[in-house]
Amino acid sequence: MRTWFPYPLLSLTLLVMWLLLNQSLAPGSILIGLVLGMVLGWVTLKLHPARSHLHRIGRAARFALEVIADIVRSNIAVASIILRAGRVPAIAGFLTVELDLEDENALALLACILTATPGTAWLEYDRRRKTLIFHVLDLQNEEVWLGTVKRYEAALKEIFHD
Repeated sequence: MRTWFPYPLLSLTLLVMWLLLNQSLAPGSILIGLVLGMVLGWVTLKLHPARSHLHRIGRAARFALEVIADIVRSNIAVASIILRAGRVPAIAGFLTVELDLEDENALALLACILTATPGTAWLEYDRRRKTLIFHVLDLQNEEVWLGTVKRYEAALKEIFHD
């Protein structure tokens, strides 16, 4: 089975995404989704991705809920910025934070979280200095944003057992 699907979870996820995007359960759509999942699994195998071992799955679930809550709050904040744009301009800015994360997958997940959160964007990570530069749409309180990133980092270190 590993020969055909080296990353079965990735292949299954790609199949489900393909079927959702096509909005079809036709045999042809399923076949194309399976082929895509298999081929992209082989491509991923050739990339030699770093393997991480997740620890504390319960903590991972709590972390996911925290991130979802932060994304909802950020959506509301960005909506209020857009609605008050003519009266009170947003103070956008760049922040730099030092990170202690070593696990590449944890760093990638942090990048996804920061980029998926409305009003923030991951810009650059310097491996030598271990510093992250990210952009914030409304930078009223730098300490809140820095604290949020450090909170995410601590949770990811706990989950990935860095």
